[in-house]
Amino acid sequence: MKRTSIFPHGSRPLPLGLSLLLILAFSLALATNAAAQKKKKTADTPPPTPTDNTAALPDEQRIDYLISVMLGAWQLGDVDKLHKCIADDVSVVNGFWAPPVIGWENYLADYTSQRARTQQVRLDRTNTLIRLAGKFAWACYQWDFSAVVDGQPDAARGQTTLVFEKRGDDWVVVHNHTSLVQASQPVTPANTNPPPPAKP
Repeated sequence: MKRTSIFPHGSRPLPLGLSLLLILAFSLALATNAAAQKKKKTADTPPPTPTDNTAALPDEQRIDYLISVMLGAWQLGDVDKLHKCIADDVSVVNGFWAPPVIGWENYLADYTSQRARTQQVRLDRTNTLIRLAGKFAWACYQWDFSAVVDGQPDAARGQTTLVFEKRGDDWVVVHNHTSLVQASQPVTPANTNPPPPAKP
């Protein structure tokens, strides 16, 4: 099977389909480490939902927390928790020349296929900016990803913008745009020959 590289020279290429699915998964689940989000659960204490423990927080902090919940759910394969963060009518645009993925069911199919091939995921979110505008908000951030995909170590970096809508008392992701960032490569000058000497 022919592999198409999305990484710069010297990096191990990913299959184009795998790269596409990674982008889809990243774009809806970028945040801090899942290890930082895991808490010990006792038998008599159910895990809190974003609405349960964030209702008193300002909307900007609720959205930041929601992004973290999405990452934890994505890393653990918790589709129910992931779906609570994402609207049924979500649209997802990735960094490839491909049509957007429309709707939760279509996203879920891509996510499930990709998640089955990925282990030891680490996804770190940095430089997050969140803005509010009435019942809409957006967040943009950078991310670093590493994992074992199809038994091989992989890594990528990128940027994501999420659009949120407040539906009832909860914020949900209604649009996602994620891009891979290519590492810069040295630029070779167009003309490497010295100019001819000037005539007297």
